[in-house]
Amino acid sequence: MNVLLVSTQDYIHHPIPSRHHNIFEELAARHEVHVPHFHVSRGKERETLLHVHEATQFAVESPFLHYVLNAPCHYRVISNIIRDHDIDVVVGAHILAGTAMVRAAKKYDVPVIFDLKDWFPDSAAAYYKNPAIRWLLREGVLAITRYNLDHSDVITTVSPGLVEKLRGYGYEAELITNGVNTDLFRPIDGADMRSTLGIAPDAFVLGFAGAVERWYALDEVIRAFPEVLARRENAELLIVGGSLFTDYLDELRVLAGDIGIAQQVHFTGAVDYSALPDCIALMDICLIPLSPPQWVDIALPNKYFEYSACGKPILSTPIPDMLRMGGDHIAVYRDRGEFLARIDELAYVSPGDCSAGMEEHSWKKKAGAFEEIFYRVAKNPE
Repeated sequence: MNVLLVSTQDYIHHPIPSRHHNIFEELAARHEVHVPHFHVSRGKERETLLHVHEATQFAVESPFLHYVLNAPCHYRVISNIIRDHDIDVVVGAHILAGTAMVRAAKKYDVPVIFDLKDWFPDSAAAYYKNPAIRWLLREGVLAITRYNLDHSDVITTVSPGLVEKLRGYGYEAELITNGVNTDLFRPIDGADMRSTLGIAPDAFVLGFAGAVERWYALDEVIRAFPEVLARRENAELLIVGGSLFTDYLDELRVLAGDIGIAQQVHFTGAVDYSALPDCIALMDICLIPLSPPQWVDIALPNKYFEYSACGKPILSTPIPDMLRMGGDHIAVYRDRGEFLARIDELAYVSPGDCSAGMEEHSWKKKAGAFEEIFYRVAKNPE
């Protein structure tokens, strides 16, 4: 089958593999999968099984300007891919490029699957502080998102909460949650990575792995850490990852210095994805301090799957869909007092007790779920 993917990211330069990387690399082993390249990131080029088509005329780094300025080019390239490669089904998750995809697909009578990875009106506005800009972006993105959903044949999404949110807007969506590479993420020994990062063998490590952006309240974790040290003098905090479009990571470094705990807080910056399981392996407790209330009810973070597959206890703010997934390795905090109390409780969870059942959430199974939809909607499946 010939498939076109229109991803939300720069597919070959984005530093963090997304849902679409994991799913469509798997699908590309048995289908012809094409993807337009939006050159908005500056990471090193990743290897891929997909057929990549350059779709960037103006390689500006600002995501907003990039996608606005290149919109005509995106439509032209997407339309040409559909026409020239006999595309059977298109799958997209982009806002502006998603509209180009929808219009081009309808021109050639090709079915559209829109894979809504999060609630774009809120996520698009999250990078900006000015209230007027945030409102304008939220309303504009909502209108474009609704146009894309209105003209899609199937809508898929990542969490039960987002299924319900879409139902409130009048859309029915099929649930395909995020997943995990169970060949890569598994319980392993973290001693070597402790040595590499200069963390003592007997340190009690709280850790976070992922994009370091403001929707994760890592500043509150750092502010609470002196009280963690008062209870556990061997405690250390590890923050793995970089900031993609903001200066939040730099703010956290300054904050740790200002409150006198710079020696106990380790920042790796961005790391190769293949090294992420080794970083998680050295953590005694893994953190998911998701903050914005508009996201909590629709979130099912990929961190849940990765931390769990590595066999690690999780300390998180309340995320209903994650809690419905279950697991005795999850503890919830709502304030600083609960944060400190839950650390004491999770300190006695045995490593490796948390990874059971993660095979059911492998990316291979998620790819299979998309494949079933492809064969259902394609007009001439082969």
